[in-house]
Order: sequence, then C-alpha cells, then structure tokens
Amino acid sequence: MSNEGNAKEKFITTIEKFIALSAVRLSDDVMARLEEMRKAEDTPLQKSLYDSYFKNFEMAIKLNRPCCQDTGLLQFYIKAGTAFPHLDITAESLTEAVRRATVSVPLRPNAVNYFDEKNTGDNVAERSPWIDWEIVPSSQDMEITVYFSGAGCSLPGQAKVFKPSDGLEAIIPFVTDAVCGLGINACPPLLVGIGLGHNIENAASLSKKACIRLLGTKHPHPKGAEMEERITSALNSFGIGAQGLRGNQIVMGVHIESSARHIATRACAVNLSCYTLRRGIIRFKSDLSYELPTYRGISL
Repeated sequence: MSNEGNAKEKFITTIEKFIALSAVRLSDDVMARLEEMRKAEDTPLQKSLYDSYFKNFEMAIKLNRPCCQDTGLLQFYIKAGTAFPHLDITAESLTEAVRRATVSVPLRPNAVNYFDEKNTGDNVAERSPWIDWEIVPSSQDMEITVYFSGAGCSLPGQAKVFKPSDGLEAIIPFVTDAVCGLGINACPPLLVGIGLGHNIENAASLSKKACIRLLGTKHPHPKGAEMEERITSALNSFGIGAQGLRGNQIVMGVHIESSARHIATRACAVNLSCYTLRRGIIRFKSDLSYELPTYRGISL
C-alpha cells in the first residue's frame, strides 16, 4: 500500500473508532453538567430518573454499546487548516468511516434517501453524512466535531423570520413555545441551540453550531450572554424536568450563536439536543496524530 493509501486507512480507522467512542460515552462537559443537575433535583421521581440515566451510561461503557438506541444521522463540523495535507481525502474518509462504524459499533441504520423512500442500510446516503466546513488560514491542523442527530431532538426544530420592529423580545416566547411543545418528547433535560441571523438558512445553521458548543461557555456579547440566562430561567420556571415530567430543570444549557442581520429582518432558529448529547471533538495534526479535548484520559 502506498504512503497515501496508508494515510487514508489510518484516517478512516481513527474516525471509525472516534465515532464509536462518541456513540458510547458522553463527553466530559456533558457528564459534569448532568451530574450537577442530578444533585439539584429534589423529588424522588426526578432522582430515580437521573439514577436510570447514569445506570444507562455505566452499562453502555461496560457493554461497549451506544448509550441511546437512536444513533441518529452523523454530522461532521470541520475546521480545516488550509495547510492540512489530507484535505483531499477527508470527505471520502469520513463517509467510509460512517459505513464501517454502522457495522462495527453498531449504529442503527437511519438514512433514507428522500425520494426513493428506501433505507440505505449503512447510514451513507444523499448528502449523508452531513459535512460542514470552516477554513482556518495558515494552519496544518484539522478539528472535527462529530454530532449524532437523532429524530426526537430534531422534530421540535423551528425557524422564523421576524420583522425588525418585533425586537429581541420576540425571540423569547418563540423559543419557549418550541421547547415546551414537542421538546418535552425529546428526552429532557435539553440543550437548546438558538441561531440569530438574517434569514432562515443562516439562522438554522447557527442554531446547530450552538448545540455543539461546549457546555459552560457563554455568548461573547454581554447582551447575548444575558439572553441565554433569561431564556434558561424562563424555561426552567415551567416546572418540567427529566423525561418531561415534573421537575426543576428542563434545560442543561441555552446557547446562542449569532451573525449580522439585514436591516429589515430578524431571523431565529431553534435546534435541540436531548440529554444524551453525543458530541465529541477530535483534533488532527498533519501526521494524523490526534488529541481528544472532550475526553480526558481516553485514547482510541
């Protein structure tokens, strides 16, 4: 096998193993946040639900099986250095890694081509896995975030373009309605990703990127950070907890990502993740050595 072939096989194998890790084990920030929430709930029902959650995590690791039966569709968010030497093989390597992981992990086959209405059986289909690219100038590294987009947390997704005169205040009831509607069926506690921009597609893309942001981080603008806190307080005041039953906390985080808007529009989109927020980050060097910033002390 040529050097190029060796590099491609190494890349595919590493990504396949990383998909397996992220399907089985939640990242450090998610586990830490769920542990905080577990301690904050004070009713026997909620304590029992959180005990079940953590028992599930424990058994997933022990049996080396995904921590949720809906392993979703795979989405990759890439920050690609312009000098990363393996750009040409990245997309095909990710696709092959998904195909292999469907068997080896195993992942539930979920990909159905839209107009064929036929499950492909290997999670590789029309524009699946989904790959989102950001270019990082003068870098030899590549950072890949994998996200498992399940159905339960995708169903409540909504987007709307408001008139600018509606103001920022229009965002809060729009978000709370989305979360407290179908959101209670998306296995709370939820991570609420909000995208604010100028049109539907721009806001929707930002709302998913808000979902993959590390828990505990805040919007860089003070008003954005304040809105995250206000929406968190508003949602938690409804008295909904784990699994949509009575409790103190329906959200484990509210994240906002924003862009400039047109003077005549104010767009908002909402994406949710369930409590099994399967999002992991892997960073590759040019020689395909890697680090796992969301999994301390773990190697593939």
